[in-house]
Amino acid sequence: MPRRPKPVSIEALLDVEKARPVLEQIANKWSVLILTVLCTRPSRFNEIMRRLDGITHKALSEALKRLERNGLIRREVLTTTTPVGVEYTITALGRSLQQPFEALYAWSMTYGPELERAQIEYDRQRD
Repeated sequence: MPRRPKPVSIEALLDVEKARPVLEQIANKWSVLILTVLCTRPSRFNEIMRRLDGITHKALSEALKRLERNGLIRREVLTTTTPVGVEYTITALGRSLQQPFEALYAWSMTYGPELERAQIEYDRQRD
């Protein structure tokens, strides 16, 4: 049964030294998007690359290694295919991020236009 996160107090939010190393691993643009892709189904490298328009081969490779190192995804060599392929699967630890990522995605869809308007207004005032 998955563990339920404990409520976070204001004091805990201020303890940046503890949270920062973890957030640096999971909260960057490509990690969030890769984990979101893998939440739907296991995928091969090129499929992930196609779904993440704009990511470079190098950036994807580095992000996948970082996510695997942190136990958020699993890399499996598929010897039953020709040529040999590699498939990436989200782990239980990685899946525990699905709900927060879904909330962040929903927020971005709801408030994205407002964010864009704020950027336009900010840039207009600076010109």
